[in-house]
Amino acid sequence: MRFTSGLSPLRARPDRCAYRRLFATASSVPQTIIEKVVQKYAVDVPNGKVRAGDYVMIRPEHVMTHDNTGPVISKFKSIGATKITDPRQLVFTLDHDVQNKSEKNLAKYFAIESFARQNGVDFFPAGRGIGHQVLVEEGYAFPYTLTVASDSHSNMYGGVGCIGTPIVRTDAAALWATGKTWWQVPRMVKVELRGKLAPGVTGKDVIVALCGSFNKDEVLNAAIEFTGEGVASLSVDERLTIANMTTEWGALVGVFPVDRTLLEWYEQALKRVELRSFSSGTSGIPAPPEHPRINRQRLDALKATPPLTSDTGASYSSHLVFDLSTLVPHVSGPNSVKISTPLPKLEESRIPIQKAYLVSCTNSRVSDIAEAAAVMEGNRVSQGVEFYIAAASSLVQQESERLGHWGTLVASGAKVLPAGCGPCIGLGTGLLQEGETGISATNRNYKGRMGHPKAQAYLASPAVVAASAIKGYICGPDSLDSTSLPPPGAPTFYVAPSAPLTSSDTLVQMADEPLFPGFPSAFSGRLLFAPQDNLNTDALYPGKYTYQDDITLERQAQVVMENYDPTFARAVASLIADQRISARPASTDGNDITREGVILVSGYNFGTGSSREQAATALKAAGVPVVIAGSFGDIFKRNAINNGLVCLECPELVKDLTDGYAKDGKRGGGGKKGELTIDEGHEIRINMRDGSVVVKGAEYEKQYAVRTVGASVQELWVCGGLEGYILKSIQSQS
Repeated sequence: MRFTSGLSPLRARPDRCAYRRLFATASSVPQTIIEKVVQKYAVDVPNGKVRAGDYVMIRPEHVMTHDNTGPVISKFKSIGATKITDPRQLVFTLDHDVQNKSEKNLAKYFAIESFARQNGVDFFPAGRGIGHQVLVEEGYAFPYTLTVASDSHSNMYGGVGCIGTPIVRTDAAALWATGKTWWQVPRMVKVELRGKLAPGVTGKDVIVALCGSFNKDEVLNAAIEFTGEGVASLSVDERLTIANMTTEWGALVGVFPVDRTLLEWYEQALKRVELRSFSSGTSGIPAPPEHPRINRQRLDALKATPPLTSDTGASYSSHLVFDLSTLVPHVSGPNSVKISTPLPKLEESRIPIQKAYLVSCTNSRVSDIAEAAAVMEGNRVSQGVEFYIAAASSLVQQESERLGHWGTLVASGAKVLPAGCGPCIGLGTGLLQEGETGISATNRNYKGRMGHPKAQAYLASPAVVAASAIKGYICGPDSLDSTSLPPPGAPTFYVAPSAPLTSSDTLVQMADEPLFPGFPSAFSGRLLFAPQDNLNTDALYPGKYTYQDDITLERQAQVVMENYDPTFARAVASLIADQRISARPASTDGNDITREGVILVSGYNFGTGSSREQAATALKAAGVPVVIAGSFGDIFKRNAINNGLVCLECPELVKDLTDGYAKDGKRGGGGKKGELTIDEGHEIRINMRDGSVVVKGAEYEKQYAVRTVGASVQELWVCGGLEGYILKSIQSQS
């Protein structure tokens, strides 16, 4: 059976109706809108009790996996699961490596499709589009619901009022087997948007400027609630772009309100769905079935539901204010979303480019393609520039073709790629080569992500990308009227005063508890220091290896940290060989266990970026049992917990190592000797009972303190990770 783009997936059947779920009508404590939505998907939690910081079991509306479905299938089978608890919960979308026509990749795709057929799972084949776009188009992401995906950009669902948040592959296997998984409710941050955008300024400029303005981890590992009168002036496509890139901003959730703009968007979406099929007036021929998720009944029920709002007195860890009316077009980079520059200032440098990209789930929807086509009309791509385009989905491309915008781009010299992730994830045709500079409408410009680590990548709106492709250097379109823009400086933004947190809101150190049987009482070994903040998953484990599903742990260990420090893996292997460090503790008598290895220390927001769990498994496979950092990216920490890699936070140790050994006493420039990973011969021992940490050097010894991991995390470690824990649960029930 072949799938036709635009049609419903493998099977058509009534979906679970989210509007039949009930919200708590009365709360024992004030809740944010995000906490209220999570509440109705939390398992066995009384109404009104879900708060930021809580660990809860959730049963989400849907869980999406993409090309990583293959490894999830392997995990699902390896834990002894034989039946998917709720096939209606699952969605498979093939979107990442769709340009790869090798026999190996086609076999992988066939295996995923076969598994979907055998288990009654909704399946969207390669070419249908990027999974996040498909979930929005097909109603899996829907207002006031909770949908998760094994991909870091599931935040995008917040553009349509859906709580979207990333999970990892092991979580996905747990959801298949049990219908639920664990989640820590993030801290809440209110982002108030004021004013209205000037003509020529877009939603992409908003999120690029937010990432560059509030670039001190203000929203790290947070759930963002967008509010303010400025929201109403943003289109749904702009909201999807902003929500999508809250991932790069550091957040785990980014949600816009359900308002008149969104409801009208769904009315238009319903019309488009109804146009996909037709009924015959001939007597006896039944009308086609209604769409299982985007239909009149569900939309009317949504409209009849009183708008969900945050309670007065709901707790936020921060309140950020951003004035849209003071914003001019912005460009992100190079190679960091934390750097954003007003376009008028960057234009003065006339930075030449060799490649331009209008691809990805961030800015390749119909309105984005129309925006780029308006700039390209009557122009040609500059000689020496390659301009790549790929629609976010087949439906987007069909509509853009109908409107003539797609043809305009093709006629200008743009090179067409299939609907999928492609260059954004560093796969397929058109990647940046060494020494090249590219400008892209994608979401992530980390070093090496879109090609060679020695390339330069900038991010901008579709109009700026198109204009740059025409002129061969980073610039805005000729149609941009500078007289209608605010002054070309930094936009107005600030952190608003907020009510102090009460004692119930603050995080309190838990009392000492006995270690879980089998968990080490200590970790020890050589200390290596990577003096870098925001060390992302692309640096820890390059994207080019991510979808090699048969790569061994041994091979993962050989390429770990390759994009940050190509010598790291060899250095760790040498230390382990020289010190004869055992892969397993010598004694497992009770909890008197010392686990040895190389202890990695790094800066803040360690492991930010994508949801690839190999960033954690590769470190563990290399012989790193513990990572100490100032703070962690939440997705990385989740992957680490699920795979038995211990993560501890110790800002004081990070500061001391930075002051003593980093170049100029600052993180980001390597060590004083020019090395990227610093080895001063220090030994470290971490006591997991009381959290004491002792670091010893030739003429140096100092003690620090960390908050150790709790019993639940210890049990996961002893079980070998979440996968082993699920197997243990299945066996106990049989």
